Amino acid sequence: MDRGGRGKESGTDAATGRALADRLMDGCATSVPPMGAGPDVWLAFAEQVRSTGHGGRRFPVPAPPALRLCHPRGRVREAALAEPDAPVELVAVLTTDGAAPVRDRARALLERILRARPEFTLRAVTPLALRLGRRDRGGWILDLFEETLRRRAEAASPSWWHLPGPSAGPADPADTVLTGLLGSTDRRARQFAVRLALTGPGRADALECARRAAAEPDPATAALWTDAAMAAPGSGDDAVIDLLTGARIPAVRAAGVTALRRAGRAAEGVRHLADRSGLVRACARWLVAQDGGDPHEHYRWLVCDPAGPSPYAVTGLAECGRGEDTDLLRGLVAHPAGPVRAAALAGLRRREAVVADSVLLALLDDPAASVAREASLALLPAVGRLDPAYLAERLDVRGPLHVRRTAFRLLRARGGIHALRASVALIDDWHPRTRETARAAVRACPWHPAQFAGEADTAELAALLARSAKLFHDYELGLRRNRLGVRG
Repeated sequence: MDRGGRGKESGTDAATGRALADRLMDGCATSVPPMGAGPDVWLAFAEQVRSTGHGGRRFPVPAPPALRLCHPRGRVREAALAEPDAPVELVAVLTTDGAAPVRDRARALLERILRARPEFTLRAVTPLALRLGRRDRGGWILDLFEETLRRRAEAASPSWWHLPGPSAGPADPADTVLTGLLGSTDRRARQFAVRLALTGPGRADALECARRAAAEPDPATAALWTDAAMAAPGSGDDAVIDLLTGARIPAVRAAGVTALRRAGRAAEGVRHLADRSGLVRACARWLVAQDGGDPHEHYRWLVCDPAGPSPYAVTGLAECGRGEDTDLLRGLVAHPAGPVRAAALAGLRRREAVVADSVLLALLDDPAASVAREASLALLPAVGRLDPAYLAERLDVRGPLHVRRTAFRLLRARGGIHALRASVALIDDWHPRTRETARAAVRACPWHPAQFAGEADTAELAALLARSAKLFHDYELGLRRNRLGVRG
C-alpha cells in the first residue's frame, strides 16, 4: 500500500466536517457526519471538536458520543469508547491517538467491530484508514485493513474486478466490498483496490485492464490499469489498443498510440497527429517517423485541408518547428474559426515570430475569448510601447468580459499609474475573479507619490484612494493618506 505523501485534502469535505462539528457543539444533536461521509469529513470533524475544546469552548450537556470521542481529555475519549453507539469512523481515528490507553482500547474495539461486521466496516473505514496510515501511529490500522482486504481478494473469484460485460466472470456475492472499492468516489481507495486487483498469479488480463483504463476518470489510477494492460499477455491485440487509443485521459491514449507500432499498425499514427493532447501528438509524430513518414508533411496537408483545419493540427504544425510554416500560420490568424485563429497565434508565439502590434491590438476585440487571450500574451513583451488609453477604453463593464480581462492583464503588466487606474476602475466588477484581482492590486499598492513621479499628481492619487477607501481599515487608510499628504 502506498505510504507516500498526504495529498490534497478535499476542501469542500473538510469545510463540511468543521461545520458539522460546530453545529454539534452548539447542541444540534443530529449534526454528526452521515453514513457514507468522506474520510476528509470525519478527519476535519474530529480535529475541529478537539481544537475548539482546547480553545476553552464548553461541550453541551449531555455531550453526544461523537463529541466525547473527540474530547481534548484522554480519559473522556477512553470512556466514550465503551459506549455501544460510537461511530466506527471515530473509533478508527482514535487508533492513532497520542494517548496509549485510548489508542489500545480503540484498536481492540475496531478489531471486534471488524470481526462482527466485516463488510460494513471495510466499506466505511477503508478510505479513512488509507489516510490515517500516513500518520505517525497509523501503521497499525493500515496493516490491518491491507491484510484483511488482501485475504479477501485472494479468496474471491479471479474476475471480481472485471467490468460488467461479455468478458466478465460470474458474479460473486463475496466480492461486493472489493468491487465497491473499485467504484469508490475516493481516489486513494480506488488506487488501492487496483493494486489488489493486479496482484496474485493469473489475474492480469490485458483486455479487462484496458477497459478499466479507458473508463477510469483519475489519471493516476488509469496509469495503473494502462501499465498492467501493456505488461499482460495479449497487450498487442487490436481490441486492447483500440480501447486505449479511444480513452479520455491523454496518457492512456498516448500509451495506445505507442503500442500501435508493436502491433504492426504504425500507419495509423497519422490519425492521431491532430489529437487534442500534446503528449499524444508527440507520440503520433514519433510513430509516423518510425514508419518512414514525415509528420510535418502530414500536418501541412491537414492544415491546408479545404474542409477546414483542426486547431490541434495547427498546433501540431507549430510544434514541428519548421521556419517555412511561419507565413502559413500568419495566414491562419484571419481564419473564420476562432479556435484556429487562437492556435495560429499560439503557434506564432511559440516560434517567436513577429506579428504587427496593430494586428494583435485589433485581435483584443476578437469575439473568441481564446483569440483575445493569445493576442494579449503575444503583446506582453511589447506592453511598454502600447497606448494605455486604447487599453483603458476596453475596461468598460458593459463590454465583453474577455476583452476587459485581456486589457486589464496588459495594463497590470505595464505597471505604474496605468495599472492603478485600471485596478481601481474594476474593484466593483461583476466578475468575481476580475474583481478580486483588482482589489488585491489596489491593496498591494504602496501609494507613495514618488512611485508615480511624472505619471500622476497627488490630487489624482488622492481621488483614486478615495474611490477605493472601502478596501482598507481605518488605520490602513490613514497610513496611505499620510503618505500622500492628504487629510482624512
